[in-house]
Amino acid sequence: MMIIPSSSLLEVKNLSIEFLHRKGNLQAIQELSLTMQPGEILGMVGESGAGKSLTGSAIAGLLQSPGRIRQGEIWFNGQRIDNLNEEARRLLRGKAISCIFQDPLTSLNPVLTVGQQLIETIRTHLPLSASEAQTRAIALLTEVGINSPEQRINQYPHQLSGGMRQRVVIALALCVDPQLVIADEPTTALDVSVQAQVLSLLRRLCEQHGTAVMLITHDMGVVAEVCSRVAVMYAGRIVETGPVAEVIRRPQHPYTRGLISAIPSMRERRENLAQIDGAMPRLNALPQGCAFHPRCPHASHQCREQQPVIHPHYGVQLACFHPQESPL
Repeated sequence: MMIIPSSSLLEVKNLSIEFLHRKGNLQAIQELSLTMQPGEILGMVGESGAGKSLTGSAIAGLLQSPGRIRQGEIWFNGQRIDNLNEEARRLLRGKAISCIFQDPLTSLNPVLTVGQQLIETIRTHLPLSASEAQTRAIALLTEVGINSPEQRINQYPHQLSGGMRQRVVIALALCVDPQLVIADEPTTALDVSVQAQVLSLLRRLCEQHGTAVMLITHDMGVVAEVCSRVAVMYAGRIVETGPVAEVIRRPQHPYTRGLISAIPSMRERRENLAQIDGAMPRLNALPQGCAFHPRCPHASHQCREQQPVIHPHYGVQLACFHPQESPL
């Protein structure tokens, strides 16, 4: 197995994903590249269908047929992982890479208690006895903010609130000290107050454990609150990526500006929220040139004919022929 020394925890190089179809293969992800460092929180943001979850699935080794990686490489800790066999991928996913999904009920086994699920996961990856694993499970439930963990550990998922279930899922994701957590819309199904608690918990655990988090979301407000860096996706490509403070303060891609402008302001009253006209293109109807040009107020003939290549521009990486350089 080839291992190459690298300062990055995760490197995705020129990744393209397609779905096999009898009328022609559909290009879902196109030439996507990104890196993550240990301990950072990277926000992956964009509308539904942008390719955020698909990117996370490919990194976690959860890409299923008819989807497949057409080209590119995924490296984790200096080791290429996109070409691993299923058993090696499962071991990596359980110990070094963990996932948190949108609906905790689909992540938890309804016929097993919280404790059974935590203890089984711990003992699968760590050389601990049943009693040692239970002690670790109770400590994890305490760490994620669940009161009376000695009682909760014997309860079933349906006996817990939505916020508690998501905390259990976070405990499961962290129970073997992974280096990377892929959190796919982890707060969408929760009340606003519980969302804030879960996001605060993720940020604190990231700081304490040195765990890197890829936070997949459609909510720029969430990204602004907890992430250190952001990658904005549109139609299977990253169109802008950089430090959160820079991207929020001075978004340069018209799509990024549209997403941020749609966030309600606390300082001014508006009759109507800003919106981006049109919709994300279907995979079988991707336009020529820049995929965003049918919705872009600044599109030119060049945008309609050519695909912009992502490049450094004023502190970010940008794929746009007509960047908007003024702050919002």
